[in-house]
Amino acid sequence: AAAGILCYVGAYVFITYDDYDHFFEDVYTLIPAVIIIAVGTLLFIIGLIGCCATIRESRCGLATFVIILLLVFITEVVVVVLGYIYRAKVEDEVDHSIRKVYNRYNGTNPDAASRAIDYVQRQLRCCGIHNYSDWENTVWFKQTKNNSVPLSCCKAALSNCTGSLTRPMDLYSEGCEALVVKKLQEIMMYVIWAALAFAAIQLLGMLCACIVLCRRSRDPAYELLIAGGTYA
Repeated sequence: AAAGILCYVGAYVFITYDDYDHFFEDVYTLIPAVIIIAVGTLLFIIGLIGCCATIRESRCGLATFVIILLLVFITEVVVVVLGYIYRAKVEDEVDHSIRKVYNRYNGTNPDAASRAIDYVQRQLRCCGIHNYSDWENTVWFKQTKNNSVPLSCCKAALSNCTGSLTRPMDLYSEGCEALVVKKLQEIMMYVIWAALAFAAIQLLGMLCACIVLCRRSRDPAYELLIAGGTYA
């Protein structure tokens, strides 16, 4: 179950990041998500090994289980550290790339950057970098010469909005940069909290395996008789 949830968290980060990848050029940000998915896959196999070793009470199997869990635990600590590092870099990365993305906007023949901007403005209910007036400095605005912003800036409740700057009350007033930064940092926090939560579960798993292993080593004469169901 833990392995499945970890893989889900990693996949969620990939899917969500894909909607905002134009605003964040550092592809290494996905490293924590990649590690989370890899750990989740490995954890499923490790879980099976641990169950078999516990049922059979194999000293060798339990020792191997503890060692592997320890290595995975260390990996998750690395994920937490990387998550905090990249979370701190989000604001600088977005600030560096967002103006370039807005300058590539082409509303008449939407490309990937245009679709990304329209998606973000509708999803986060924002307009422009800091506010809707930022559109006046874009190539698209100067070429269209109609004194309006993209329809994705229009408030969702309005059906007759044309994006005209003469009616600013129809437009979202908050800029997108701060909201994109917040969203990307939230994505990183999902990875960090997932890694911390399952690191705690793995500590519990290691503790239980060690207890069984210690009991087994203290009683070398202990042997499970499968046929009779009694102990000797």
